[in-house]
Amino acid sequence: MGATDRIYITGAGIISALGTGVKATGEALERGESGIAGVRYLATEHKEFPVGEVKRSNAELASDLGLDGVERELRTVLLGVAAAREAVESAGLIPGELRDTAFINGTTVGGMDKTEGHFKNVLENDAATTESAELKYNDCGYSTELIADNTGRFGMVTTTSTACSSAANAIILGANMIKAGLVERAVVGGAESLSKFHLNGFNTLMILDTRRCRPFDRDRTGINLGEGAAYIVLESEKSAKARGAKVIGELSGYGNACDAFHQTATSDDGEGAYLAMTQALEMAGINPGEVGYINAHGTGTPNNDVCELAAMKRIWGDSLPPFSSTKALTGHTTSASGAIEAVVCLLALNKDMLPGNKGWENPISEGAVPVTDIMRADNLRHIVNNSFGFGGNDSSLIISRHD
Repeated sequence: MGATDRIYITGAGIISALGTGVKATGEALERGESGIAGVRYLATEHKEFPVGEVKRSNAELASDLGLDGVERELRTVLLGVAAAREAVESAGLIPGELRDTAFINGTTVGGMDKTEGHFKNVLENDAATTESAELKYNDCGYSTELIADNTGRFGMVTTTSTACSSAANAIILGANMIKAGLVERAVVGGAESLSKFHLNGFNTLMILDTRRCRPFDRDRTGINLGEGAAYIVLESEKSAKARGAKVIGELSGYGNACDAFHQTATSDDGEGAYLAMTQALEMAGINPGEVGYINAHGTGTPNNDVCELAAMKRIWGDSLPPFSSTKALTGHTTSASGAIEAVVCLLALNKDMLPGNKGWENPISEGAVPVTDIMRADNLRHIVNNSFGFGGNDSSLIISRHD
């Protein structure tokens, strides 16, 4: 394939605090609902932090999916299987076609929730205990393998782990593999469950909000963590036409850049974000004025939101397209966020709607006002989807309407 060949999106699957499945998620978005609430399932003493939990226990998820092995103890895997199965089914992929399909999963927490149940005993006792063998499930790649094994027999399986840009980078890797002719299709995205390590780590950084988060608001104070999984099916134009697949969108452009500014903070001028968005626009062959909506990274932290706005203004000036952060609806699903928000962007395109930035009240600076309530958008054609990770690993996707 050539570098200019089109990458079609032929399937999608999602599970998050907004609900299970693409249909339920779209309906929740149209109602302007938020899935953020008090802690229910995570075994933590920090009940003061609202979170975006999937409203199912591990036992309920395992029962829904018909899983009775070690997967029952690995929430990231349970969430991943739910979303991956929906994506494969919605694309109409049959078992034989999966042999020409890659499965690429973005995750960072992996099996940390299971590790937390064994680590103290292993640390305090002989490392050769039976429990020490359970620590192998901590590996991010182990979660990916289990999700893949319980979805189908893929021709290739791998993991991306770049913090909050993990799923977006899985999507980029899948597209590059298709363009290089290595695979015909790729099921790409990410899965991430909440864990004590997860929550405590962000609490240590002092960037968790004790109220519902308020991205791009003057008085924002931090993140609401979330969990979930989402995958989209990328396919070469040749493959999609040969299968007679229904095309629900196109991945028309993408970019990845690293500003190497700080381990956790973004540079004041948003250099990495600016470069990633610029690369994506150039690949898509569109000018900034053709972008109808930006699904911003928008974590609600003091640093991220002002720096992301600075990067956006370097491209669009005072003519910013409509933008919002849906993390006020799902919570920040960290490694899975790029894929969860890619599915949100597909729903926006196919429903001609712009999701609202729930909780926003006061502008950061004059003119920087996000979409506050769900809006109808006529002739929405191109959406920028931003995902920015720790260490300045920044990725932007452009998801376009298919003609």
